[in-house]
Amino acid sequence: MENNQEDHHNHNQLFGRKTELYFAILCGFFLLISFLVEKLTALSYLVYFLGYIISYFFGGFYISIEASKKIPKRQFDIDFLMIAAAAGAAYIGCWAEGALLLFLFSLGHALEHYAMNKAKKSIEALGNLSPKTALIKTNGKLEEISIQDLQINDVIVIKPNTKIAADGVIINGSSSVNQAPITGESIPVDKTFIEHFDNLRDFNKIDKKHVVFAGTINGDNLLDVLVLKLSKDSTVSRLIKLVSEVETQKSPTQRLTKKFEKWYVPIVIIIVFLLCFAYLVIDESFNDSLYRAITVLVAASPCALAISTPSAVLSGIARAAQKGVLIKGGKALEDLGEITTIAFDKTGTLTEGKPKLTNLIPLNKMGEIDLSKLVFEVESLSNHPLARAMANDLKTKFNIEPKNKASRVNAIQGKGIQAIYDDHKVFIGNVKLMTDSGIDVGDSVISKMENMLKNGHTVMLVAYKNKIVGLVSVMDLPRKTAASTLKRLKEIGIKHMIMLTGDHQNVGDAIAKQIGLTEAKGNLLPEDKVAAIRTLIERDKKIAMVGDGVNDAPAMALSTVSVAMGAAGSDVALETADVALMSDKIENLPFVIGLSRESKRIIKQNIIISLGVVILLVPITILGLTNIGIAVAFHEGSTIVVVINALRLLRFKMD
Repeated sequence: MENNQEDHHNHNQLFGRKTELYFAILCGFFLLISFLVEKLTALSYLVYFLGYIISYFFGGFYISIEASKKIPKRQFDIDFLMIAAAAGAAYIGCWAEGALLLFLFSLGHALEHYAMNKAKKSIEALGNLSPKTALIKTNGKLEEISIQDLQINDVIVIKPNTKIAADGVIINGSSSVNQAPITGESIPVDKTFIEHFDNLRDFNKIDKKHVVFAGTINGDNLLDVLVLKLSKDSTVSRLIKLVSEVETQKSPTQRLTKKFEKWYVPIVIIIVFLLCFAYLVIDESFNDSLYRAITVLVAASPCALAISTPSAVLSGIARAAQKGVLIKGGKALEDLGEITTIAFDKTGTLTEGKPKLTNLIPLNKMGEIDLSKLVFEVESLSNHPLARAMANDLKTKFNIEPKNKASRVNAIQGKGIQAIYDDHKVFIGNVKLMTDSGIDVGDSVISKMENMLKNGHTVMLVAYKNKIVGLVSVMDLPRKTAASTLKRLKEIGIKHMIMLTGDHQNVGDAIAKQIGLTEAKGNLLPEDKVAAIRTLIERDKKIAMVGDGVNDAPAMALSTVSVAMGAAGSDVALETADVALMSDKIENLPFVIGLSRESKRIIKQNIIISLGVVILLVPITILGLTNIGIAVAFHEGSTIVVVINALRLLRFKMD
């Protein structure tokens, strides 16, 4: 049946959203009563005839409305075929068969809507995530206002175990927040306040441990949240808007089915018309020919075919939404199900995105504690990301308290930094910085440095009092779940997994070896990544690109399916990606691909079932080997079967 549910529910309905189901039941009720009166009593013909008329009215009401909208546009669809079949049955006096057809067809329509609604409810539930009011703090006093009235930079109070009313940053308090409604994360995430919030950076760039989203649920502690997004711009609002739009983005199979229907329905009408005159060729009455034509009309109507793909697509999208994944329409769902090659961005996708101290090696009789204090004092005065990472890790690992022994820190572009520590010069950087400063590095030190570089570490030399006193290295470490995720992807049929990174090739190779990538391409500029994606498409036809949806936008736009990680709170990622993983968890990727493959498999099953029934019934009905009742039962039964088959996706789980 055609996916006209939205139109149906624009009607003014007497009994609300279930009116169509009630009409179908009334159709069946009057059909049953009339049939029993006709067969078991001697009451007047007019009694059961009136019952059939009422049955026709209830069964054909909504179908007639839909057909009447399209006939002026010369669009003859399945609703038209069913009305024509019922009218033909009435014309030859087969009122019971015609009423049975309308009963099963209208019941199928209603059940189809119920089933599709079941899938949509998972998505529509998003609209109930955000609370309707918020507690705003003004001059130390609390006032409850509508979330529509919240303004940027308002401070709202989130009580324990209540829903958070707006996207913002915590400025007071710490708590565990259940982000499952937005990101699908099953475990609450620890959140804490941000120390400095006078000049906040872009919302998307604030550390996630300080950020909260509307619709998520606070834990046991009180929080003060500075509102950074209006209600209409919140992550959950954008999510609802985008999900509501995905239904209009038809999959390749849906488009193909629509093209097929466009030509198929007129052909059926022509064949049925010709069969009405079979009595001119074979020895039978006009009524017999008309009965055969009507039976063929029922058998040939592609109701199940029309609903087979949209029901599966919507169920797949709804299941993904339950897991905190936004799939933008049937095309992305089907394409992802065919992918065997995935390209990954490195930083923040396969790795943590935060450099970590990996080695601190003292040399020339310098003690480890003394070296750690020296490097900490110097690097803590630098604003460079690597310097901040080293200083934070050293402070934590060695429990260092600042002594303010370093001063006059000076960054030397492309080489490192120099400073004064205990009245002596300190140099931290590469070999060139040392040689330019007249410090002998030595072959053994260079050998150690090269070994570390080969393993993907960013290595710096430390010189003090004109001699090398240590090596220090940092590295953007792979995510803990990266290796297991890639292994799972390989198990479900992903053959090629390639990392595209702007980092040195050594870094790429080292990480690829650790986590099980098939290939790594390093030293890539954004335009190089685009060229790499183009090459992969030429080789493998369809590829997916996984990144943050921002830095790799050109490469992701070129890929067949773009997958953005950590899209919660990122407007750019939500808008540009075909698939958005709302949480920052790469381990959700196998689930999404597995779901897409299962969706594609169910779509194929549904098409085989729907076309199989048509191919079986049409020849049998043309030869007059069955009647309308059997044709109707098989026809409507196949429609219900494909819908139920599609609904299995709502319970999809990875093995």
